[in-house]
Amino acid sequence: MGEVYKLQLIAPSSVTGQGLRRSLFPPLSLGILASLTPRDWEVKIIDESVEPVDFSEPVNLVGITSITAVAPRAYALARRFRELGAKVVLGGIHPSAVPEEAARHADAVVIGEAENVWPGLLDDFKKGRLRRYYSSKERPNLDNLPVPRRDLYNARKYLTLSTVQTSRGCPYGCSFCSVTRFFGRTYRMRPVTDVLREVEELGERLVLFVDDNIIGNPQRAKELFRALIPSRIKWLGQSSLNIASQPELLSLAARSGCIGLFIGFESLVSGNLRKIGKAMINKADKFLEMIMRIHDHGIGIEGAFIFGFDDDDLDVFKRTVEFAQKAKLAAAQFGILTPFPGTALREKLLGEGRVIESDWAKYTISNVVFEPLQMSREALQNGFNWAYREFYSYRSIASRLLLGFRKNLSIFFPINLSFRRIAYGLPLRTRQQGR
Repeated sequence: MGEVYKLQLIAPSSVTGQGLRRSLFPPLSLGILASLTPRDWEVKIIDESVEPVDFSEPVNLVGITSITAVAPRAYALARRFRELGAKVVLGGIHPSAVPEEAARHADAVVIGEAENVWPGLLDDFKKGRLRRYYSSKERPNLDNLPVPRRDLYNARKYLTLSTVQTSRGCPYGCSFCSVTRFFGRTYRMRPVTDVLREVEELGERLVLFVDDNIIGNPQRAKELFRALIPSRIKWLGQSSLNIASQPELLSLAARSGCIGLFIGFESLVSGNLRKIGKAMINKADKFLEMIMRIHDHGIGIEGAFIFGFDDDDLDVFKRTVEFAQKAKLAAAQFGILTPFPGTALREKLLGEGRVIESDWAKYTISNVVFEPLQMSREALQNGFNWAYREFYSYRSIASRLLLGFRKNLSIFFPINLSFRRIAYGLPLRTRQQGR
């Protein structure tokens, strides 16, 4: 038997020293990379949000995936492993957006999706000729995509391991979104038979589809939903709001087991939606009507809203929370507009001299890192903090879930309690901002 190489695949966390917690689901991309790794490699996956990194364990190669907010931690991990003699590869959304920066901290950088270049990178490592950058000329074909190595996840640390990706990319190009640059504005789909096989092999009643927009191709979505009906699963996913304007598609989603959708409303202000490139599918004056259609099919909604657009004034926080409460949203995610690297938004704000923070650790969508147009930085931060606390007050939770949309309380109530814990951990410099 030949030499066995040791590989660690790491998802860093910005909150270190608080390991051994539970997370919603594991890093799917690392499970796929593990599946693509030959048998002469001994592979270990470490998700730092639930378990600590062990630097005492011998390792030949370390692969670290990184979003922007954890880039400083990823670089620190890379430095430590290189000091110990291991080679380090950085990849993911942030290194792909700023490969030259990432290359200063690693032996190699994977730009974009890794499937096409990973086997060659491992072979280069064995031959001692790692290249500085690896980038595929073509986007990976999703036919016969390997099933993630779920056996390498610490199952006790997650709410579920049942995450499945059925497509990549998004047909829309929102100016603030970093996903489009990474996966492309193209929309690539796995064969429905492959998806069904993976769902059946999971053998679980609840599945999370992690596509950025599961209805990006409506005809294919209909095919998928029809095929899922006999499986009798329940599922959660992400979708654009225009699912509500397609009756057959919405009905099929419900019949296939959809119980909840994460939907980006972004803003209640039409001017903001137009400027970010989302006015074609998000009509602010139709939001309530569209939500009611989705609710009528028994599907709960976690709505996403962003504060800090140029047309936002000081009243935006109160209006947004009141809307989300009136709409009986099962949950809501609020964020502060953040100019991530590689986005059109960042280029715009840099050109206007409005980016005020270069510390990537603050790019969490919960910190103000730019100069707002119609309010102070402090007002934006305080309004964001207030919105989270107000929406996840016990009174609001009861009104939305117990007196409003009551479907699947066993799933949405714990989600609200988790968000409440996060909300009340936020600093609140002024009381009840926006009232």
